[in-house]
Amino acid sequence: MASVIIPPVLSSPRDDAIQLHRAFKGFGCDTTTVINILAHRDATQRAYLKQEYKTMYHEELSKRLSSELSGNTKKSVLLWMHDPATRDATLIKQALGGEAVVDLKAATEVICSRTPSQILQFKNIYFATFGVYLEHDIAFQASGDHKNLLLAYVGTPRYEGLEVDRATVEYDAKALFKAGEKRLGTDEKTFVQIFSGRSSAHLAAVSAAYHSMYGSSLEKAVKKETSGYFEHALLTILRCAEHPGMYFAKVLHKAMKGLGTDDSTLLRVIVSRAEIDLQFIKAEYRKKYGKTLNDAVHSETSGNYKAFLLALLGPNH
Repeated sequence: MASVIIPPVLSSPRDDAIQLHRAFKGFGCDTTTVINILAHRDATQRAYLKQEYKTMYHEELSKRLSSELSGNTKKSVLLWMHDPATRDATLIKQALGGEAVVDLKAATEVICSRTPSQILQFKNIYFATFGVYLEHDIAFQASGDHKNLLLAYVGTPRYEGLEVDRATVEYDAKALFKAGEKRLGTDEKTFVQIFSGRSSAHLAAVSAAYHSMYGSSLEKAVKKETSGYFEHALLTILRCAEHPGMYFAKVLHKAMKGLGTDDSTLLRVIVSRAEIDLQFIKAEYRKKYGKTLNDAVHSETSGNYKAFLLALLGPNH
């Protein structure tokens, strides 16, 4: 007789709210329970849970979590409690000086690795939540070509499909060669225009065409012709157009390499990609570095913070 597989019992938002409230009561917080519940709920489930918790206990769940948790555990759990678009808006606001420290690299990474529809969503939420346009904060904090590229990137509607026009691809490859390697100095305007105005599929095709036409990579040209935050933004756009999984695997590896760990990058990437493409990132990480992302995180973090990130990462394969 075949054995019957019994599906796991899914708890309701009400059950979750009761369990969390219990975990907060008494001396100290039962963080293990908090992690076990929250790390295994998707954006919709978390939204219902927050609603239910407020109805039952007349307080915001995020506020309570903020007072019960600390350090990197608190940062990552609070970030996770947002839906993806609100999370992006929050990350960018923090990076653009919302918490006094400006981190243009982090703001650039979030903006330049997102799709046009994701950008549209977090721009609307940014204004609704913080009462200021994202463009205003970018213009205030960034400068020069970096500022021009970010403003163009968040302001240009781009095609998100996979079709590309071969003639335009070749035209763009030639234009970028002319704007960079072929001349003395760099025509940054051309780089801004093409990198901010073209679809990911188109840019990936331009990169391939550039290599076959000129025998060197577009990425190398960007590194040679540009620098600083402008270079970082162009490389992020290009690498995410070609292979976002690989891009984030490299970002995570860099965050954990050497002495000490760049926790703000580590938790930002894992939490913000968990509901998008974390399984692809894990596969790329293993392929490139010969060890699993779980093992790397396991050896670089500790305590509840480690437990939470590992729960988001899922099985170690």
